[in-house]
Amino acid sequence: MKKEQDTIDRRNFLKTVGAAGLSTILASTGAIAGLDQSNPEEKPKYPQVPRRKLGKTKVKIPWLSFGTYQVDVENQILLQKTLQYGVNFWDTAYDYAGGNSELGIGKFIAKNPKIRKSLFLATKASIAGTPEEMEKRLATSLERMNTGYIDLYFGLNQCSNPAWLTSEVGKWAESAKERKLIRLFGLSTHQNAAIVLAAAAKMPWIDVILTPYNFYLIQDAELQSAIDACHKAGIGLIAMKTQGMGQKIQTDAEKKLVEHFLQRGFTEAQAKIKLVLEDKRFSSACVGMKNVSVFNSNVAAALDKTKLTRADRDIFKEYAKATCSSYCAGCSDICSSALPDVPYVNDIMRYLMYYNSYGEHAEARRLFAQIPVGVRNKLLDMDYSLAEARCPQRMPIRELVNEAVSRLA
Repeated sequence: MKKEQDTIDRRNFLKTVGAAGLSTILASTGAIAGLDQSNPEEKPKYPQVPRRKLGKTKVKIPWLSFGTYQVDVENQILLQKTLQYGVNFWDTAYDYAGGNSELGIGKFIAKNPKIRKSLFLATKASIAGTPEEMEKRLATSLERMNTGYIDLYFGLNQCSNPAWLTSEVGKWAESAKERKLIRLFGLSTHQNAAIVLAAAAKMPWIDVILTPYNFYLIQDAELQSAIDACHKAGIGLIAMKTQGMGQKIQTDAEKKLVEHFLQRGFTEAQAKIKLVLEDKRFSSACVGMKNVSVFNSNVAAALDKTKLTRADRDIFKEYAKATCSSYCAGCSDICSSALPDVPYVNDIMRYLMYYNSYGEHAEARRLFAQIPVGVRNKLLDMDYSLAEARCPQRMPIRELVNEAVSRLA
């Protein structure tokens, strides 16, 4: 009877947390005592998200890291909330929200200067092409965030080609460490992840990699091999895109997935995070959290100790197979070889996903507008049949490109 009651209590906890607020529920159970966080040195008064060692480094980071894309100079409440639960790893980028994400963090640090030493702060160079551009953007990021150093600098951001991994970049990374401008150097990738990770595993100057990883990509044998190589090399791995957002197509398979995990006591989103966190090769899952309710839900999933079963994993596999045509796996080399005159198909799929699944309409349009005019003007006239034939996800590329032009142009 007690086991059954514990299951019911956990289920109610996970399902209710988003609406009522994590601190409210934990306070009612006696799990916390008070809300004063003015002294960062005192013993935590809130449950702390567990931590893992980051690759071969001596750093331990929380299982959840906070993607700060939605944070700006006016929205500060989420930053304070993350620290209460030990989510002190904040991930941002030079170009997030037009620079306002870094400025928002800088505003918080300026008001709470003592908190900087307890933060693990990461930012990205936003497709800087050369070490000189990395240096310039790093200086801007340091100024914006009111800090003298970055804990983790993704100097290679959105890396899609192993050719980017040059000795010049490696020398710059070591120089930035020696000058104490950064503690660790990393790369992030959206496209051709398996190829990039396999090459990066051989580069001793790469400390950390931020890569997409979710229930779709878990099925990719080539990516799994590359992840193994990086893990064995001691490179710290951080997962992003953990929700596996596609083009938001409602299916019977999705209904089955949702109902299965609600019966297990999780929301669909919580189960997806748990799936990634149970892979101990990854130190953390970097998740964008728009508001306190989403943050509460994600923290609840990280704190819950229930393990996913084989049946849970099987239903994820079944769902991935049934809906793969709505998810772009980022294999842009395949699209580019089939469509050399339109080397932006993978980007277009991502921007459309931002629009359809994230609700980021303005940002999706801003990014789409950065595609050269000459390419945008020919999108509706191209023959996508070869790309569709080669696509391992069997995506209806022409249909989705047409939708993107209609919604984003």
